[in-house]
Amino acid sequence: MNVKTFIDRPVLAGVISVLIVIVGVIGLAQLPIEQFPNIAPPTVRVSATYTGANAETVLKSVIVPLEESLNGVEDMMYMTSTATNTDTASITIYFRQGTDADMAVVNVQNRVASAQGLLPAEVTKSGVTVRKRQNSTLKSITIYSPDDS
Repeated sequence: MNVKTFIDRPVLAGVISVLIVIVGVIGLAQLPIEQFPNIAPPTVRVSATYTGANAETVLKSVIVPLEESLNGVEDMMYMTSTATNTDTASITIYFRQGTDADMAVVNVQNRVASAQGLLPAEVTKSGVTVRKRQNSTLKSITIYSPDDS
Protein backbone atom coordinates (compact mmCIF):
# COMPACT_ATOMS: atom_id res chain seq x y z
CA MET A 1 0.00 0.00 0.00
CA ASN A 2 1.23 3.40 -0.87
CA VAL A 3 -0.02 6.85 0.10
CA LYS A 4 -2.35 7.06 -2.93
CA THR A 5 -4.41 4.14 -1.56
CA PHE A 6 -5.30 6.12 1.57
CA ILE A 7 -6.02 9.28 -0.38
CA ASP A 8 -8.38 7.44 -2.76
CA ARG A 9 -10.12 5.54 0.06
CA PRO A 10 -10.72 7.93 3.02
CA VAL A 11 -13.06 5.46 4.78
CA LEU A 12 -10.25 2.86 4.88
CA ALA A 13 -7.89 5.49 6.29
CA GLY A 14 -10.47 6.45 8.94
CA VAL A 15 -11.09 2.83 9.98
CA ILE A 16 -7.36 2.13 10.28
CA SER A 17 -6.91 5.32 12.34
CA VAL A 18 -9.72 4.34 14.70
CA LEU A 19 -8.23 0.84 15.09
CA ILE A 20 -4.82 2.30 15.93
CA VAL A 21 -6.39 4.57 18.56
CA ILE A 22 -8.33 1.65 20.11
CA VAL A 23 -5.21 -0.55 20.24
CA GLY A 24 -3.30 2.35 21.82
CA VAL A 25 -5.94 2.89 24.52
CA ILE A 26 -6.00 -0.85 25.33
CA GLY A 27 -2.20 -0.88 25.49
CA LEU A 28 -2.16 2.19 27.71
CA ALA A 29 -4.63 0.58 30.11
CA GLN A 30 -2.42 -2.53 30.34
CA LEU A 31 0.81 -0.68 31.15
CA PRO A 32 1.96 -0.85 34.77
CA ILE A 33 1.82 2.54 36.46
CA GLU A 34 4.49 3.34 39.02
CA GLN A 35 3.54 5.63 41.87
CA PHE A 36 5.97 8.21 43.14
CA PRO A 37 9.04 6.36 44.40
CA ASN A 38 9.79 6.44 48.10
CA ILE A 39 12.65 8.88 48.49
CA ALA A 40 12.56 9.43 52.24
CA PRO A 41 12.93 6.43 54.52
CA PRO A 42 9.85 5.20 56.41
CA THR A 43 9.58 7.00 59.73
CA VAL A 44 7.68 6.20 62.93
CA ARG A 45 7.15 8.77 65.67
CA VAL A 46 6.51 7.92 69.31
CA SER A 47 5.07 10.75 71.41
CA ALA A 48 4.35 10.91 75.12
CA THR A 49 3.26 13.58 77.59
CA TYR A 50 4.43 13.80 81.19
CA THR A 51 2.34 16.57 82.74
CA GLY A 52 4.23 18.90 85.07
CA ALA A 53 7.72 17.62 84.27
CA ASN A 54 10.66 19.56 82.93
CA ALA A 55 12.88 18.41 80.05
CA GLU A 56 15.43 16.63 82.24
CA THR A 57 12.74 14.64 84.08
CA VAL A 58 11.06 13.72 80.79
CA LEU A 59 14.41 12.61 79.42
CA LYS A 60 15.28 10.39 82.39
CA SER A 61 11.88 8.89 83.10
CA VAL A 62 10.28 8.63 79.65
CA ILE A 63 12.78 8.79 76.82
CA VAL A 64 15.50 6.57 78.30
CA PRO A 65 13.19 3.59 79.01
CA LEU A 66 11.51 3.94 75.62
CA GLU A 67 14.82 4.19 73.76
CA GLU A 68 16.17 1.12 75.57
CA SER A 69 13.06 -0.80 74.58
CA LEU A 70 13.02 0.46 70.98
CA ASN A 71 16.72 -0.10 70.35
CA GLY A 72 17.14 -2.94 67.86
CA VAL A 73 13.64 -2.95 66.36
CA GLU A 74 13.63 -4.75 63.01
CA ASP A 75 15.09 -2.78 60.03
CA MET A 76 15.79 0.32 62.15
CA MET A 77 18.60 2.58 60.92
CA TYR A 78 18.67 5.18 63.70
CA MET A 79 16.47 7.19 66.04
CA THR A 80 16.38 10.73 67.39
CA SER A 81 14.65 11.98 70.49
CA THR A 82 13.66 15.30 72.00
CA ALA A 83 12.35 16.33 75.40
CA THR A 84 10.85 19.75 75.98
CA ASN A 85 9.92 21.83 78.99
CA THR A 86 6.32 21.72 77.76
CA ASP A 87 5.89 18.16 79.12
CA THR A 88 6.40 16.35 75.81
CA ALA A 89 8.73 13.60 74.69
CA SER A 90 9.21 12.62 71.07
CA ILE A 91 11.21 9.78 69.55
CA THR A 92 11.54 9.50 65.78
CA ILE A 93 12.69 6.15 64.38
CA TYR A 94 14.01 5.93 60.82
CA PHE A 95 13.85 2.60 58.99
CA ARG A 96 15.70 1.21 55.98
CA GLN A 97 14.40 2.10 52.54
CA GLY A 98 11.85 -0.45 51.36
CA THR A 99 10.62 -1.36 54.84
CA ASP A 100 6.83 -1.64 55.08
CA ALA A 101 5.75 1.36 57.16
CA ASP A 102 2.69 -0.45 58.57
CA MET A 103 4.79 -3.36 59.83
CA ALA A 104 7.31 -0.90 61.28
CA VAL A 105 4.49 0.75 63.27
CA VAL A 106 3.36 -2.65 64.57
CA ASN A 107 6.91 -3.57 65.61
CA VAL A 108 7.37 -0.23 67.39
CA GLN A 109 3.97 -0.54 69.13
CA ASN A 110 4.97 -3.97 70.43
CA ARG A 111 8.22 -2.57 71.82
CA VAL A 112 6.43 0.40 73.41
CA ALA A 113 3.87 -1.94 75.00
CA SER A 114 6.70 -3.93 76.59
CA ALA A 115 8.11 -0.70 78.09
CA GLN A 116 4.79 0.51 79.57
CA GLY A 117 5.66 -0.89 83.00
CA LEU A 118 8.84 1.21 83.15
CA LEU A 119 7.07 4.51 82.47
CA PRO A 120 5.54 6.76 85.15
CA ALA A 121 1.82 6.31 85.81
CA GLU A 122 1.11 9.85 84.59
CA VAL A 123 2.57 8.98 81.18
CA THR A 124 0.72 5.68 80.79
CA LYS A 125 -2.52 7.36 81.86
CA SER A 126 -2.27 10.02 79.14
CA GLY A 127 -1.02 7.44 76.65
CA VAL A 128 1.92 6.94 74.35
CA THR A 129 1.09 7.48 70.67
CA VAL A 130 2.83 5.69 67.82
CA ARG A 131 2.28 7.03 64.30
CA LYS A 132 3.97 6.68 60.95
CA ARG A 133 5.17 9.88 59.34
CA GLN A 134 6.00 10.96 55.84
CA ASN A 135 8.76 13.49 56.11
CA SER A 136 9.33 14.34 52.46
CA THR A 137 7.58 17.31 50.89
CA LEU A 138 5.61 16.36 47.79
CA LYS A 139 4.79 19.80 46.45
CA SER A 140 5.19 23.42 47.49
CA ILE A 141 3.37 26.25 45.79
CA THR A 142 4.19 29.91 46.20
CA ILE A 143 2.04 32.71 44.86
CA TYR A 144 3.07 36.33 44.92
CA SER A 145 1.98 39.58 43.36
CA PRO A 146 4.61 41.98 42.07
CA ASP A 147 2.36 45.00 42.71
CA ASP A 148 1.27 43.85 46.21
CA SER A 149 -2.39 43.56 45.22
